[in-house]
Amino acid sequence: MIASAGFPACRCELTYASPVVSKKFMAKHSKSIPGRGLRVADQIQRDLSEIVAFELKDPRVGMITLTEVQVTPDYAHAKVFFTMLSDNKDEIKNTVSGLSAAAGYIRGQLGLRLHIHTLPQLHFVHDTSTARGIEMSKLIDEAVASRAKDAED
Repeated sequence: MIASAGFPACRCELTYASPVVSKKFMAKHSKSIPGRGLRVADQIQRDLSEIVAFELKDPRVGMITLTEVQVTPDYAHAKVFFTMLSDNKDEIKNTVSGLSAAAGYIRGQLGLRLHIHTLPQLHFVHDTSTARGIEMSKLIDEAVASRAKDAED
């Protein structure tokens, strides 16, 4: 029985804790938090959209849409995918060079808004998935039209 001043006596059992800690009780890392990487990537995308639209003054960067941000598990790098209205290769190349040149400024502004331990290095990539989707849709339409034509004959 252990009694202290002002508190009733209680039955406590003191045991020795082994210095070896089982994995069951170890601190959990971000890998074990479901969806944290996705939430961080979504927040980065939202913040980058505002920074590029309102604060970036580079004339090479016109109207772009940020479609996706992929963050590595250690948050050291982030691939930022964007699309443009124009599919002109020269304009895309100029936009990528403008974004790459402004990556340090953008990262600094992102650091003021986003409070995580490791701020990712930004890598800008033109997203061609919409163009590929349009091409696939055209191929599907052609296949359906030829199949309908064969069914009529």
